[in-house]
Amino acid sequence: MKRIILIMALLALMPIGVVAQNHSGVSAPFAKYLSQAKSYPFVVVDKQAFRLSLVDSLGYAIKEWGIACAKNYGPKQRRGDHKTPEGVFKINELLYAKGIPHDFHDGKGPIKDAYGPWFLRLDVPGFWDIGIHGTPFPESIGSRATEGCVRMRNEDIVDLKERVKLGTVVIILPDPVGAE
Repeated sequence: MKRIILIMALLALMPIGVVAQNHSGVSAPFAKYLSQAKSYPFVVVDKQAFRLSLVDSLGYAIKEWGIACAKNYGPKQRRGDHKTPEGVFKINELLYAKGIPHDFHDGKGPIKDAYGPWFLRLDVPGFWDIGIHGTPFPESIGSRATEGCVRMRNEDIVDLKERVKLGTVVIILPDPVGAE
């Protein structure tokens, strides 16, 4: 009976929505980025795998989502190059983006709600308008389709926004060498 009470007490102390994970014997896939993060959780964007991972202080993925990234390979160098930046950044604005239009220059004109419900702006030097955001084009997830941002399904950006804060570190991994 004492054991049952102890287990119930421990479960009551666990935050809601967190699943206890047993990582014994498994190396933490994101442990090599812990020194770059310095605060937790942090985000890792893998452009090659079209995956965004929210990572804990031990280097394990808390949750992962599919993404779309820029049409062109390589690090962002100039406006209009359709490349997603690479490196270590921080979220410097959590912008409610409902209703913000954007013209994708595809002949359709400005699209209302182009960024979905949230735009998580990144501190990319020289670029004010790079971030992680939702999309009116969920079918683009898993492809190279953006002008430089990281695109997520609208329900996924809402979930991510609830798990991050201003200053959260975002590590965007480089494209494979020689990709084009």
